[in-house]
Amino acid sequence: MDQPFSPRRGTGITLAFICLVVLGLMPIIAIGRPAGSSALSFALWLSVWQLLFSLPLLALEWRSGEHGLFGEHMPRAERWRVLGVTLFTGGLFSLSTWMYVLAFEKAGAVNAAIALQAYPLFAAALEAVFLRRRKSALELGFMLLVVVALYYLATQGTWQLAGLSFWFLLALAVPLVWSVAHIIVRQALLSTPITPSQVTTSRLVVSTIFLSVLAVSLEGFDSIPLLGLDFQFQIFAVAMGLAYYVELIVWFYAVRHIDVSVASSITVPAPAVTMVLSALLFNETVTGLQIMVLGVVILGLTGLLFAGSRTQGAASYEAG
Repeated sequence: MDQPFSPRRGTGITLAFICLVVLGLMPIIAIGRPAGSSALSFALWLSVWQLLFSLPLLALEWRSGEHGLFGEHMPRAERWRVLGVTLFTGGLFSLSTWMYVLAFEKAGAVNAAIALQAYPLFAAALEAVFLRRRKSALELGFMLLVVVALYYLATQGTWQLAGLSFWFLLALAVPLVWSVAHIIVRQALLSTPITPSQVTTSRLVVSTIFLSVLAVSLEGFDSIPLLGLDFQFQIFAVAMGLAYYVELIVWFYAVRHIDVSVASSITVPAPAVTMVLSALLFNETVTGLQIMVLGVVILGLTGLLFAGSRTQGAASYEAG
């Protein structure tokens, strides 16, 4: 009989730090792709490569006897429920992949990277609403600090709604979609035998099918095989697919051990990596406003992580 899963906080934190490094590199790959290639086509091809990269680990798990969702003791009703979750979250992930590539292309690498740091806020808010994990006054204060900083960047330092960029708002929508999908997935990982590898591969199958239909509908069938033969395009698609897969599988293993809001807080400095690389490789101008907002965001989310740990510690003490 399989042993019950026991989360380890230290393991989760280490895995989240690996995600931090990969997340800093991914925007550079996305914006470095050949000019003229659409965000939708790039999202489709990187998803195809992600799916291919996911298969070896899935096969290795199966050979080792870790059948997860397809184990003999998995009730049929529970299996169908997980498959339904996979279809729903796969659709969310496919949309977020397209939005991710498009946001970095239109909003700029640095602005979009900073916008993605709203993720812990969305994750914390959704955990509070759906999982009844209430936030302390200190946590709410740090969350408000980050919201204000992001609003200041979105309005380009004017505080005026007229200065809001649609593409910055699109970048903000990406972490919202991610947080919804990841919280749903985490509950499945904790309550069923499904493995992170199975979650990843099944979600990528759904994403690839969804994005293929979307690409054919919006851009025509001919563009897909033509890009498949474009060597330079495929180099970036392969690199992005590999980076995205590594980040994704490591992330799913991380959130088996720690809350989504905690894991996402650790990845906060990722825009600093993006900021340095985009300035060096693409001569993108990094403004004082961006540096200031990034500093405030890092301060706020680090504070949120500290306040969350303090709250969990107090709850554990009271429970003891």
